[in-house]
Amino acid sequence: MTARVLDGKAVAKEIFDEVGKAVSARVARGGTRPRLATVLVGADPASTKYVELKQRNAHSAGIESEDHRLPVETTTEELVRLIRRLSADADVSAILIQQPAPRHIDMRQVILALDPVKDVDGFHPINAGLVALGWPGGVEPCTPAGIVELLGRSGVTIEGADAVVVGRSNLVGKPMALLLLKRNATVTLCHTKTRDLAAHTRQADILVAAAGRVNLIGKEMIKPGAAVVDVSTNWVGGRQVGDLGPGVDSVAGWLTPNPGGVGPMTRAMLIKNTFEAEVRRRP
Repeated sequence: MTARVLDGKAVAKEIFDEVGKAVSARVARGGTRPRLATVLVGADPASTKYVELKQRNAHSAGIESEDHRLPVETTTEELVRLIRRLSADADVSAILIQQPAPRHIDMRQVILALDPVKDVDGFHPINAGLVALGWPGGVEPCTPAGIVELLGRSGVTIEGADAVVVGRSNLVGKPMALLLLKRNATVTLCHTKTRDLAAHTRQADILVAAAGRVNLIGKEMIKPGAAVVDVSTNWVGGRQVGDLGPGVDSVAGWLTPNPGGVGPMTRAMLIKNTFEAEVRRRP
């Protein structure tokens, strides 16, 4: 068996095109054009690249953007003041705070300063709570939402599937489990301390690997024909790899490339969330 590719780049392009058409239709009706504010503290090369990609994606969908670059020595208080100003700015639809921020920044204070409606990443406790409760109006985090979208548009059946998520971060693992559960999968949430991890992963129709550990999941841990999503970004010898060991593609039915699978979908959902934030603010 050779796994079919879960092509994040192709599906992301579909979403960018859909959002672009929706923006054009909104503006043609006399509606406001969405505007994304990006905030980056420091000059980490990877973070700088990600912000530039996100701005480029926004422009391709007809969304305006503004870029805020702050020095690495920026304090929590200074960043909070900027976020409060952007939250109060009527011209700003959505705010992206690129993470990871420098360690001295207290991201809890920064996130609490966000207007939840403009929280494009779904990090604010109000959005996290709405998503956890399954109530409408909560912003779904971009990476888990992108994975669900990628699975659905690729023909992978989520409803009724046995899904295993490996990783329990607030950014991916926990919300990933919730979004799969919302779509009627039977979900098991595992992590690197799980006893006999393979006993769980071998039962998974859908496996999401998001633990951040190289070669954590080998091909012998995969159910034949499963849809496998490799989320993690690990660096080995200057090369990006995920959590999967070699040979998984010979067992899985569907598989994301890494890179090129989840990353484009994360950015696509960021752009979609930006548009939807403006719609919520000004229908």
